[in-house]
Amino acid sequence: DAIEYMCSVGPEAVFELEHMGLPFSRKENGRIYQRPFGGQSKDFGKGGQAARTCAAADRTGHALLHTLYQGNIAAGSTIFSEWFAVDLVKNAAGAVTGVIAICMETGEVSYIKSKATVLATGGAGRIYASTTNALMNTGDGTGMALRAGFVQQDMEMWQFHPTGIAGAGTLVTEGCRGEGGYLVNKDGERFMERYAPNAKDLAGRDVVARSMMTEILEGRGCGEHKDHVFLKLDHLGKEILHSRLPGITELSKTFAHVDPVEAPIPVVPTCHYMMGGIPTNYRGEVVAPSGENKEAIVPGLFAAGECACASVHGANRLGTNSLTDLLVFGKSAGNSTVEFLKQNPEHKDLPHDAGDLTRERLDRLNNQTNGESVSEVGAALRQTMQRNCGVFRFPDLLANGVAEIKEVEQRVMRTQISDKSKVFNTARIEALELDNLIEVALASLVSADARKESRGAHDRADFAERDDENWLKHTLWFKEGNRLDYKPVHMNPLTAETIEPKVRTY
Repeated sequence: DAIEYMCSVGPEAVFELEHMGLPFSRKENGRIYQRPFGGQSKDFGKGGQAARTCAAADRTGHALLHTLYQGNIAAGSTIFSEWFAVDLVKNAAGAVTGVIAICMETGEVSYIKSKATVLATGGAGRIYASTTNALMNTGDGTGMALRAGFVQQDMEMWQFHPTGIAGAGTLVTEGCRGEGGYLVNKDGERFMERYAPNAKDLAGRDVVARSMMTEILEGRGCGEHKDHVFLKLDHLGKEILHSRLPGITELSKTFAHVDPVEAPIPVVPTCHYMMGGIPTNYRGEVVAPSGENKEAIVPGLFAAGECACASVHGANRLGTNSLTDLLVFGKSAGNSTVEFLKQNPEHKDLPHDAGDLTRERLDRLNNQTNGESVSEVGAALRQTMQRNCGVFRFPDLLANGVAEIKEVEQRVMRTQISDKSKVFNTARIEALELDNLIEVALASLVSADARKESRGAHDRADFAERDDENWLKHTLWFKEGNRLDYKPVHMNPLTAETIEPKVRTY
């Protein structure tokens, strides 16, 4: 149902952005330029490669960010700049009544009362040592939701983007391969022809990432340590690179010290996207499965973007669908919020224990004097995830990872910060972010260890095949008791006929 909703509303979102001023690239006839991306196809995979990605050169996300921010300014939105949301506040009826937040400029802790709350906090890729994610992607919304007692869904599903710059993790857009770039091993072989004879370098990201890692593990990697492969763009020519991929030319020179006009870019799979998250329906309402009611909603709480899991991406997101997702379901959540406020115009009563959890967390940081540093424990967390829960997942590594991450969880509770001041205390913020990261990491490893199959980005050496009979279901993670449950996948679209799942072939 969510997939049909996104596909039907997606074009409308593109037109709306165009009217807001997003500078899409154009074809000669004036229409918006669309390029092919991995996994896109016509006629349910039988009609060849499709080109659906509306692009603004290779800076679509950057252009989108500026356009939406300008839209906020034009609308007169109140933005609490340099504030950090710490915890959700929930009353006895289970409704969210606001958030506890810290003003970083003064250190003041405040309760921000709300009739409705929308979480749009992004992903949590900083649980990995190698990631395309920014430093701020620390799973804050996920951590807040878990501490408030809300469930998380499909946390084992992490996408590794095939082309992160080796040694830096910086993203090299899939648009490079959409424009005709391709991957080669140390022998100069275009190896994706062996793994995906039809789609080649534009197979699904999970397929390409696994193929690259196989080349590396079997000794066909590039460089002195044979720990990456090359992305060739030089054959495209200077004109194409400068007109359609100007950002990548700049990034490659900065982070790989390579001019792609003259030499290939060293790339390696890098953590990129969280397919799991806070479960929502296509209206953007947060779902809190309870007993037999797996679709119960949380009054007054909505979520959108990477922190949410409407599950349009399943176990492997296709390139560009993240932006479509956040536009479509962001607006849907906004519309649902408006409808909710019409029916619930009054603030709910403040629970008597509001802020107690936040006070306990802050008191621990203020009073702790002999613990480990946040940076040291954070590094241990990231290395644990990188080592044990990567592109390929082995049973012994997963079991070891679960044990290790539980030890790291105890270490997080004993961290200390040397700076106890209030004004712009970034050490305190980093410690609070680490609290969120450990929630995400624990949920991810336990969920991955429990799923005894391979599906999309979750690839297990001991269960190499997809098992729809036993595992065509969503994983649910509950913080209380660190327990797992499951719920069925929505197989029925809103209006279209049901499409039965089948094996992906590229």
